This record gives sequence, structure tokens and C-alpha cells, in this order.
Amino acid sequence: MLDLSLQLPGPFCTMMMADYGADVLKIDEPEPRVRNPFAAEDPGTGPLDRYLNRGKKSVTLNLKADEGKEIFRKLAATADVVVEGFRPGVVKRLGIDYDAVSAVNPRIVYCSISGMARTGPCGTSPATT
Repeated sequence: MLDLSLQLPGPFCTMMMADYGADVLKIDEPEPRVRNPFAAEDPGTGPLDRYLNRGKKSVTLNLKADEGKEIFRKLAATADVVVEGFRPGVVKRLGIDYDAVSAVNPRIVYCSISGMARTGPCGTSPATT
């Protein structure tokens, strides 16, 4: 399972899957965009981050770079599930949307989580923790 999610619902979902025995790989950004209010001095080391990412392995990928996208596609080729929580249109722009991933892995289960719905006045707004 590949975890691309950033806000509470996605990491909580993949944490529960890890608790049930799934092999979860958390894909982190090179530099966090938003600091968690519960974080310690270093991003990713606060109690909420430690709780939500327990039982997961992690790797840092720059999904804006071709090399990062290629590594992600190789990981997705052997994964069973991808969980993402980006704003609408971001995964398509990055080239890691369902169509791109299912081209390398037709049996993939692709879960997109939205904090503000996919359509409507807040559809493109980022969710916050």
C-alpha cells in the first residue's frame, strides 16, 4: 500500500491498515508544506505524526521531478493500493492519477480522499489538520 496522503483521514486510514498487517509505504515530500501544530521541532516527529505513521515504512520522493515520478510508478506497479489526499487535479498534473497508475498496474485499488469535496465552492481548497 502506498500512502500519499497528508491530512488526518488518509494517514488514519493507512495507519489502521498497517495495524491489520498491511505493508504501508508512506511517500513523504522533500519539504513539508504545512507544519503540523502538534509537531516537535522537526517536521514528522511530533506526537500526532508518530501516532498516525506507526507501523509504516517511509521514503521521500519529489513527485514534481521525473525521477521521483518514475520511482513512484515502479512502486505502484507492485502495490495493491494507493491512497492520496491531494486537491482535485494535483495527481493528474503530477502524472500519478488513476489512469497513469492503472497503466502500470491494472489491478490497483486507487483511493482518493478529499477534505472539501471534489466539486463546489470549496472543491479546490486544501484541507487542514
